[in-house]
Amino acid sequence: MSLLSLIALSTAFHFYVGLRLVPSLPADAGWALSLWLAVSALLSPLGLLARRLLKGPAADRLTWAGMLAMGLFSSLLVFTFLRDLLLLAAAAAAHFGATLPSALAPDSAGAVLALALLASAIGLANARRTARVRRVDVPLQRLPSALAGFRIVQISDIHVGPTIKQDYLDAIVDRVNALDADVVAITGDLVDGTVAELASHVAPLARLRARHGVYFVTGNHEYYSGVHGWLAELRRLGVRVLQNEHVVLRHQGEQLVLAGVPDYGAHHYDRAHRSDPVAALQGAPEDAVKVLLAHQPRTAPAAAAAGFDLQLSGHTHGGQFFPWSLFVPLQQPFTAGLHQLDGLRVYVSRGTGYWGPPKRVGAPSEISELRLAASV
Repeated sequence: MSLLSLIALSTAFHFYVGLRLVPSLPADAGWALSLWLAVSALLSPLGLLARRLLKGPAADRLTWAGMLAMGLFSSLLVFTFLRDLLLLAAAAAAHFGATLPSALAPDSAGAVLALALLASAIGLANARRTARVRRVDVPLQRLPSALAGFRIVQISDIHVGPTIKQDYLDAIVDRVNALDADVVAITGDLVDGTVAELASHVAPLARLRARHGVYFVTGNHEYYSGVHGWLAELRRLGVRVLQNEHVVLRHQGEQLVLAGVPDYGAHHYDRAHRSDPVAALQGAPEDAVKVLLAHQPRTAPAAAAAGFDLQLSGHTHGGQFFPWSLFVPLQQPFTAGLHQLDGLRVYVSRGTGYWGPPKRVGAPSEISELRLAASV
């Protein structure tokens, strides 16, 4: 979409909010909101396209400004729309003789502003803190006793880029290393930018440690950011990239197959990167437990058909914040947490960073510590 189209769309939504709220506010507050809406209508699309317009720190600053404006406006838009629905319902009730609750009076515009500011402040704090560890037991059929307690630490969807830098990733690496995992799995969408722009900010990954190694599969955002350069850089940092392939890990005398596939839509960018769970298992021992790293949950049907026992995915961010959480199920079979599909367990991380507005409400970021357990 062109910049002019984005600005036109943004202006239309901002005009709606202004039209519905400004007349119900005191004069000073109305003028202040009008000014902010005018600025936000430009900042939001400019923030999305900042790196097309500027370079270096200037692009990052514009992105920060635009994403903060977009995060606040998204809540303002949602609460304005909900207020209109409530006012419409209250008016209909009043038509039939019911009393209009004071909370639904036309001057409730101030409450909309307060709620939007509160949601955005909470969302910013949630997004910028270091992700907490989420511990999950994953029961698997036919799990050998020697693999009970095998721990995979998953990080996903960090989105190192304009607003997430080296210090943010450093804190994640420190927290992951403290878990002393058997395996560390990075399930895609690590970056939003090229190697030239972000290599120094991704460098902390070289410090990741796990008993059986650190593994990576691509997400869709790697394909927007120069995927071949990033695969080479990750290998240089000591991270093992799995592209329709597997490794056999030997743990306490038992075997575990860890496989990885490129992003579900990778073939649109490079035909050689078509996601293929069957190819990823070629030559693997038949009787071993099989774990697949696949960025998008919608790889699950193919993974189940290929014979995998567990799939680890990300991509969804758990919805990140309302109303985007409503749209995830339109594309993905699972939004977050542990699920079952035929004989396959699927775990979907809510992500360890964020994308776009620095905002998380109702979908906390996570470092997932997955402990294999025998199915009861």
